[in-house]
Amino acid sequence: MIPFLQRDSALPAVELAMRQPNGLLAAGADLSPARLLDAYRHGIFPWFSAGDPILWWSPDPRMVLIPHELKVSHSLRKTLRRGHYQLRTDTAFEQVMRACAAPRDAEGGTWIQEEMIQAYLHLHQLGHAHSIETWMPAQHANTGFELVGGLYGVSIGRMFYGESMFSRRTDASKIALAHLCKQLERWNFGMIDCQMNTSHLASLGAREIPRKQFLARLQELIHYPDIATTWRFDHDLIA
Repeated sequence: MIPFLQRDSALPAVELAMRQPNGLLAAGADLSPARLLDAYRHGIFPWFSAGDPILWWSPDPRMVLIPHELKVSHSLRKTLRRGHYQLRTDTAFEQVMRACAAPRDAEGGTWIQEEMIQAYLHLHQLGHAHSIETWMPAQHANTGFELVGGLYGVSIGRMFYGESMFSRRTDASKIALAHLCKQLERWNFGMIDCQMNTSHLASLGAREIPRKQFLARLQELIHYPDIATTWRFDHDLIA
């Protein structure tokens, strides 16, 4: 049995996480900024469905992407060189979250519910959560650009915790990820936390490492000063 936390309860040590389901650590507590940041600093994240209590996880092994290990396909490289898009950061955080929350299967389910959206909006307002956005010319208007893909996550020190991504046009989310990885390299970030293993993430260069190794590296990275609260990427990263 996992512990059920009160609002003032501390999160358990990650070594107490269950093996099945992998990484389930605790339930309850809240999604306050202080709670979320404390969880991330200890390699823990929330993930739960509508109607469930807040569930806290720390899987072993952990899926991570080292920024310079991103695999860029030939077709994506051509897209990046064409440059028929705008890459923006922190201009449409809520839009990105809600796009990521949109149902993607026949059952219409999503784990990014309103409670999560409001919690991460608060983190964004405090400068800890960021959106990387791909904008392209609107298809149904003569002028202007529309948001067609992107991702969001949390940054502490030189560690980025990827939460979710979405795409409405070919490679739109991968464009955002490619720019993120290049910028994080320039800023000397060490890892992007991808949390769970998926074939899609593996195809992009993410890999599993033991939780113990993840936590050791995490403790090195989170103690650097934070980057500016509103992110702005360099424009010469992708040629």
